[in-house]
Amino acid sequence: MDKVVIENLSLKYSDGTESLFNINLRIQANKITALIGPSGGGKSTFLRVLNRLNDLADVAEVSGRVLIDDVNILDPELDVIELRRKVGIVFSRPLPLPLSIYQNISYGLEVAGEKRRSVLDEAVERALHLAELWDEVHDRLNDPAAALSGGQQQRLCLARTLALKPEIIMLDEPTSALDPVSTLKIETSLLELKKEYTIIIAPHNTQQAGRVADMLAFFLQGELIEYGPVEEIYTRPKDSRTQDYITGKFG
Repeated sequence: MDKVVIENLSLKYSDGTESLFNINLRIQANKITALIGPSGGGKSTFLRVLNRLNDLADVAEVSGRVLIDDVNILDPELDVIELRRKVGIVFSRPLPLPLSIYQNISYGLEVAGEKRRSVLDEAVERALHLAELWDEVHDRLNDPAAALSGGQQQRLCLARTLALKPEIIMLDEPTSALDPVSTLKIETSLLELKKEYTIIIAPHNTQQAGRVADMLAFFLQGELIEYGPVEEIYTRPKDSRTQDYITGKFG
């Protein structure tokens, strides 16, 4: 079942550079879709389109359609705040709020109007379990989030996203600054989370894509070169550019 359908998506910035060219892609529900390709290929821009973060950038023109559950999210009348609750994003650099561990996760719910302590407690515990962090922090929830290690902060940011119960989770190089142990914990979380969520990740490297992804999309200079099951693209790519990138000839 398709969760996201992208039809003829193109995006041009005001300075004339074009970041995306005529992207057509179907992202399946409850799968991990990895976006691979060299830096500057359009992966981050593509992720930002999916929850309209590009609204905050100097974009001159966007064309095509992006359907999430058959609703075109590029419609100017769309409730963007509601979209961003449905489509959460975790960036490469963890950015915890200058609050406690608990408040980092409860904050979004409180802003949305939830004040019941029992509901907040349950949401915080659930999100920390899903992010593989509960066992490490359950006895110090009132400590400053800044006291956590880098890997723990990244999982805290994932938990903060999960607390809002999105349907789609996007991650932009979420382990690029993490040690191998923290990276493994994030990857373990993702493999479990896909049972409930649709996950789109721009991984740190192609090895990570091979470990966690079900589907693979190769972006190059703003174009979608190839898309398909990860095993198929790694072993039988249809485009020579895909083969060259995966084998390390460029990128």
